[in-house]
Amino acid sequence: MDFRFTEEQQMIRDTAQAFLQDVSSSAAVRQAMVSELGYDPELWQRICQELCFQAITVPEQYGGMGLGYVELCAVLEQMGRVLLCSPFFGTVCLGISSLLVAGTEEHKQQYLPAIVDGSLTATVGWTGPQAARHGGQWDCNAVSATWQRTADGYELNGELRYVIDGHSADLLIIAAREPGSSGIQGIALFAVPADTAGIQRQWLPSMDQTRRQAAVQLNTVQLPASALMGEAGQGGAVLLQLIDLAKVALAAEQMGAAQQVLDMSVAYMQERVQFGRPIASFQALKHKAADMQLKCEVSRSAVYYAACIAQEAVDPQGDAELASELTEAAAMAKGYCSDTLFFNAGSAIQLHGGVGFTWEYDVHLYFKRAKASELYLGNGDAQRELIAGLLLD
Repeated sequence: MDFRFTEEQQMIRDTAQAFLQDVSSSAAVRQAMVSELGYDPELWQRICQELCFQAITVPEQYGGMGLGYVELCAVLEQMGRVLLCSPFFGTVCLGISSLLVAGTEEHKQQYLPAIVDGSLTATVGWTGPQAARHGGQWDCNAVSATWQRTADGYELNGELRYVIDGHSADLLIIAAREPGSSGIQGIALFAVPADTAGIQRQWLPSMDQTRRQAAVQLNTVQLPASALMGEAGQGGAVLLQLIDLAKVALAAEQMGAAQQVLDMSVAYMQERVQFGRPIASFQALKHKAADMQLKCEVSRSAVYYAACIAQEAVDPQGDAELASELTEAAAMAKGYCSDTLFFNAGSAIQLHGGVGFTWEYDVHLYFKRAKASELYLGNGDAQRELIAGLLLD
């Protein structure tokens, strides 16, 4: 497996870096994060129309670029560096992945071209309100909303929590379970327009202001049979795969953010003078920065290895034996990158000294993202426990 970028992948990464550093400045992030949507719709349209980043993993027959998870992670790394406020993660890393893995051909034809042209945003909701109370469950055990058959289709009831961009997404892909089922059994996925009768959405204030979460209430939501993705009651395995893919994507963002807080810290230390010389010359601070860089490099290796595995998992012609390693690779990447970003963000606050925790400096925004993204999809301890279970099987 070759871990070097191709010329095309390097071009995508460089383009993303140049564009995002220009449009997602500190001022732009702070303005977007306090807005009603949580992002700038005009910037989102520029991303969709000028760069087509939202179309990276969409097959060409649906209007996309037909690229893979390595290219996607290269873009996400740069988005993590600048804390881009956008519906990208919910739409691409959750919504598109769900449609590609679980959607019928009709779902793909209906929704993927609309996402590609920038007229549709999407997200996935599966966690119920009990997820956080049980130590942060993010697997099939977190599904508490229910579905049942009706004469014309299906009826959904229940509540979803921690839904990324759930207050603004146009399409909700909802995981629900058959009453009386548990664990991986009885789960089904449904593609539901957000304006469907019986759906109530509410933005939930959270620690990380740069990424919105919402609660979605399902009150006797009536769906046609065509809303079902896959086979009723057999969606548990698909949901687990979607969570693994989301872990890889989130880890790429975390890795980019971890590198950025290190770069910010080094730049500050080179400017800050104490005892007649820049504090970057102090050996103890050099050691701290070296530890941060080491963690970034290991994180980068874990992310792009997991990205290669993820591509094999979603490619119908991919290596099935290699694709079977997705859960382990995703957990390794998410667990290590969660720890890395939290360590680097905390260290950055210390390296910035007294101004590190002030509102005027951006370090606190990365620290909040570090904690929120650490918990989302399971923290490092949860990922290591998952890996241990896989090794024992």
